[in-house]
Amino acid sequence: MPFELVFGTVLLIRFVLPLTILRWPLPGVIACLVVDGIDQSVFQWFGYDPPFYQGYDKAMDVFYLGVAYISTLRNWVSMSAFNVSRFLFFYRQIGVVAFELTQVRALLMIFPNTFEYFFIAFEGIRARWNATRFQLKFWVVVAALIWVVIKLPQEYWIHIAQLDFTDTVRDYSWFLPLIVVLSLVALVVLWVFVRPRLDPADHAWQIVAPPIPAAIDGAGERTAYMARYGKVWSVASLEKTVLIGLLFVIFGSVLPTTDLNNLRLFGWVGVFVLLNAAISLWVARHAYSTESVLTTFVARLVVNFGLVAILEIVFGTETSVGDVLFFLFLFSVLITLYDRYRPVYEYRLHASRADGAEKLSG
Repeated sequence: MPFELVFGTVLLIRFVLPLTILRWPLPGVIACLVVDGIDQSVFQWFGYDPPFYQGYDKAMDVFYLGVAYISTLRNWVSMSAFNVSRFLFFYRQIGVVAFELTQVRALLMIFPNTFEYFFIAFEGIRARWNATRFQLKFWVVVAALIWVVIKLPQEYWIHIAQLDFTDTVRDYSWFLPLIVVLSLVALVVLWVFVRPRLDPADHAWQIVAPPIPAAIDGAGERTAYMARYGKVWSVASLEKTVLIGLLFVIFGSVLPTTDLNNLRLFGWVGVFVLLNAAISLWVARHAYSTESVLTTFVARLVVNFGLVAILEIVFGTETSVGDVLFFLFLFSVLITLYDRYRPVYEYRLHASRADGAEKLSG
């Protein structure tokens, strides 16, 4: 089978699979982890070992983690957990960008990917318990334990020692049995010592994402919310710029044909975020809306393509057409999802603050 077909199939899976996180957070992120762990073995099984694998793998990781972060805007009812996850996500992305600019591998250990396992921990807890019963201190402790006990050793293994799990299993016959024994011991500890001390579950298993609040679950409600509270210059625009800008810098560093300066790339992301915000606000104030996320995405893509064409005529660019289309597609995906679910987060945030104020006054 041609390598291009194998690579294209795996790449398509790694682009589409993260979208399942929005609806099925825990199974979706675990599926992404599994594909991330086996894709290199798949390539090798077909007789290929791409020299660009590390860069491609890092870029696809930050994409699916970006979608996972956007899913927290839609799904997480605990503002304390959300604030911890926001810090962990952006902290990691800053570290990855710093690594891409310096190639100092120790930075990936200083800025570990704690967000990924914190996301899994939260969704695992939410599957059986009401996440809002846990306060900020609890979520900080969970993040700290993941950071120190799991991620620091893992980041050292991968990025400092530069060891590969498959190669280690092949080279050392004792390694796989050791992993199996340690996993069994961990399961026994959890079952015997941790499980009996857990509070009774609040509900049956809930793997599907929680419903969006009724007051903001329809296109009309989201449009009305945007028309009332939306701004071009806003915290949301800043976060979108940082989120997409960091991802683009990482992608730009691994795409062989991209020659854009990182600062310039970040600047263009900011320009497009503001232009999209202005267009979205105009659309909302004219009460145009659609329930279909696909329709919204296609409309975004067409509009952004038109903006690129206008900017190309006015300013000109030497960036390859393929790179422009790739970044345009990626930008439209991320900003469509972000803008769709940011109002849900803001609604929950305002409700949480109002509830807190009511309790204080009571």
